[in-house]
Amino acid sequence: MKKQSKFLHISAALALGLLSHTLSAQDYRQVHEKAILVDTHNDVLIAVMEGKDLSQDLSGQTHSDLDRFKEGGVDAQFFSVWSDKTGTFKYANQQIDSLEAIVKRHPDKLMMAYNVADIQRAVDEGKMAALIGVEGGHMIENDLGKLEQLYNRGARYLTLTWNNSTPWASSAMDETSGKMKASKKGLNKFGRQVVQRMNELGMMVDVSHVGEKTFWDVIAVTNKPVLVSHSCVHHINPVFRNLTDEQIKAVAKNGGVIQLNFFSGFLDPKFETRVANFQKAHKTETDSLKAKGWKNEAVMDYLAETYPADVQNLRPPLSLLLDHLDYIVKLVGVDYVGLGSDFDGISSAPQQLDGVEDFPLITKELLARGYSEAEVDKILGGNFLRVFKANTGE
Repeated sequence: MKKQSKFLHISAALALGLLSHTLSAQDYRQVHEKAILVDTHNDVLIAVMEGKDLSQDLSGQTHSDLDRFKEGGVDAQFFSVWSDKTGTFKYANQQIDSLEAIVKRHPDKLMMAYNVADIQRAVDEGKMAALIGVEGGHMIENDLGKLEQLYNRGARYLTLTWNNSTPWASSAMDETSGKMKASKKGLNKFGRQVVQRMNELGMMVDVSHVGEKTFWDVIAVTNKPVLVSHSCVHHINPVFRNLTDEQIKAVAKNGGVIQLNFFSGFLDPKFETRVANFQKAHKTETDSLKAKGWKNEAVMDYLAETYPADVQNLRPPLSLLLDHLDYIVKLVGVDYVGLGSDFDGISSAPQQLDGVEDFPLITKELLARGYSEAEVDKILGGNFLRVFKANTGE
């Protein structure tokens, strides 16, 4: 899910109440500012390719813009280079061109980063580190040379599949569809070569979106810690994109890290039912608007503006995101979890998380749940930085 509308993305003004906490507002803000916050997945480049200007206030239009990144204390952001299964290597390069152009126009706010040392330098200079992650192995067009070219352009992770499989790796969506033959699941010989070449380059192998057979094949092949850039816990919400307990344990044993996705549908097993009931309740109204020629996005925006409280209540509480985090910590420890929001690639996030400016609320809740400042540092970025350095050597 890559397009968002106001239907499930409404302003923070509608968020009700504040999270309970044991520290003052100033204390949690200080903890947040001291930590290095790394978000491993943001899709706002899609909006940039459609003409949005990140230097403008895009509140209500996107989850992200430059001033809100600053407000949220985001120190390092992986910008996702993505397209659907018709996307090409050429389009990936065009997205990288766009990111580099943004950084060049705003040298006081941004700098490109390719390793942990670069991230630290950006922090020291008061800038946000901009990094590149490629989402979907189809974008290398079955060519190791193109994989290397994307690495040379700055890509520091590749999600082996998106929802679509490649000829060399099967996706979670396809593996769970019931239509894929067992012989087609997992990595083939070329897929294993992709993983091995990524290990050699220092490019993180991202196993979000991949099927279970592909996941276990990666674990058997890789000699570096893996990245799960934007996924959640299957035990809490058993959807195809979430990790089972055995997968979570394998990531920990491998020394990798699981970055939690903020999408309501991955967090909350009741979310889709609430949405379906809302749509059913307003079917006559929406059918009438569509009959008049309204496009679906405009209809959803109309519903959000007309029934704001109802739409707000479709979203799960922020606490549910922290429940996923707590589950991983209790299962394997605090060293293997972080944040991969998927902002601007999702249609709904938990209440209070209306955009990148709201990251401090996660720190507030972590402290309220009894996590120490050192543990918060690990969750916000330290765990990921360990994995990043283990892959790049820098």
